[in-house]
Amino acid sequence: MDRVLRTPEFQIKLSKLLDQDWFEIGILLNVKQRSLVSIRNDSIVFPKQKDKAFEMIQTWFSFDKNPTFEQLKQAILKIPNHGLLKEVEDLANSLNSSEITSRCNFNKDISEICTALKSHYLTIYEKIDEIQPPLKSPAYVDLMHKFVDLCIVDAVNTEKDIFYSVERKKFLEKQIRYTPIPYSEIFMKEKSITLISGIAGIGKTWLLRKCLLDWSNDQIWKNDKLVFYLECRRLNQYQNISNINELLNIFYKNIINDFNISNYPALFIIDGLDEFKYLNELLHPSLSCNYPIVNVLTEIQKFKYVVAGRVYAIDQYQNISSEHSDKLTIQIMGFNENGINNYIENNVLEDKKDVVKATLKESPIAKSMSSVPFYLSSMCKIISDSKNVDLNSFLTMTDLYANIFLYFLQKHIFKNNELIYQIMENDFNKKYVLNICKIAYQLFVENKVIFSKEEIQTFVIDFDENKDNFFGFVERIETNRGYNYQFAHLTIMEFCASVYAYNYLSSEEIMADKRLESCLSMICGLTNTNQNSLLKFLVNLIPSKQSSKESLFLFSILG
Repeated sequence: MDRVLRTPEFQIKLSKLLDQDWFEIGILLNVKQRSLVSIRNDSIVFPKQKDKAFEMIQTWFSFDKNPTFEQLKQAILKIPNHGLLKEVEDLANSLNSSEITSRCNFNKDISEICTALKSHYLTIYEKIDEIQPPLKSPAYVDLMHKFVDLCIVDAVNTEKDIFYSVERKKFLEKQIRYTPIPYSEIFMKEKSITLISGIAGIGKTWLLRKCLLDWSNDQIWKNDKLVFYLECRRLNQYQNISNINELLNIFYKNIINDFNISNYPALFIIDGLDEFKYLNELLHPSLSCNYPIVNVLTEIQKFKYVVAGRVYAIDQYQNISSEHSDKLTIQIMGFNENGINNYIENNVLEDKKDVVKATLKESPIAKSMSSVPFYLSSMCKIISDSKNVDLNSFLTMTDLYANIFLYFLQKHIFKNNELIYQIMENDFNKKYVLNICKIAYQLFVENKVIFSKEEIQTFVIDFDENKDNFFGFVERIETNRGYNYQFAHLTIMEFCASVYAYNYLSSEEIMADKRLESCLSMICGLTNTNQNSLLKFLVNLIPSKQSSKESLFLFSILG
């Protein structure tokens, strides 16, 4: 039975059986409570109970060097849940006699590990959870049959050296004229090093998991017998791991069972480089480092590897990545028009498709934003639910941007499970939003797309101390003149500029400034006083300046 306990099939099916009981069972298995609380509270990485249960099992294995079926049985008996125990015993008995058990002995060879890895990826990633508003309703994305091709371009040849005088409209037109590289051309050719960059929510993780499925189906990387996928947000929890074998025996213990990988060729996929807590130590090997996990990521460079992350992180990582002629650097630019239409066809309910298409057609800004998968999926959900005000606060296009802005703030910037009202009750968070909006406004009125660190420092004095907090809305890019910055998406910059103008300027100042003409509809939308709208969290950032603003501003517009 103990050998069955280590098989991926048993662990996956056990995770489904444990359901809500996983937390209490974890305590009875002596898993540290802070680890269990962290798993319970992380609804981004572990959105469903089965995901949390699976992570609890892996955590149990990481500290207990000799986990046994008897320990699991006793934990279930102590709840007590005799029905669950019978289901678990029946599952173990059914697998004990199957060929799966035979693949889990300590003498398995590379081909057996390869088979187990492919089975694992096909089971885990055949359908992934794409989190969409409302947060409690994740939508399943079938990557095997509904994958939408992303626009992928050669990052080395992508022109980054943009003049400050380029208008935002021309810059957006420039972005959609990039020549995409077909997915098959990139991943059918086996490169030793592949670096993938893109802004938050552009589809990097989606792409990597599609690659895992295609490898598991023998469609790509046919010469690579071992492929290991590692997420940086999870690596952060294991800072004391000192070598690759130790690391893999945490994340893939039930598959490799102490097999020494160091002596065999393998391909490592590192996802979310920007989320690696010790990125600075990794980028600067000369610094004294007290975190062994940094050495592990350095050791991975001896193998074939794929590293994905936000633009600023990959830009920096290129400086330490091995000089190799067999190296590919690509950037994900999002969906082209066909990709947008295909996504709507595959992921929006039939009776809502026309509403979504009409909204994108009527709003060039929304159409531009829809090139980013994260924004498109958010818009599809928000627009689809727009007729039911009680369930969703979408009343105007400004509401749509507010929903996306605050969701991005919650999940990509602060990365916690606090509700929006809790986040925006915090004065520090309000100051953060005001700083982002201030930067956006100054750049918007000066018609700048790219800006320097010195320019940011004129808006935010302590930028150097807090720069990591700004990455997400703002991305760092490398140009021939050095490092510069730009907003993750220009429509987000325009929305932030509108929020700043509404909070800081009088209606007379707004109307007198010709540079704000394109923002007027958004600013007018901010006057919505409906309490069901999330806009209320963005219009009271400076309460003392809000007296009678709504009526005065609407009067000046309508008058």
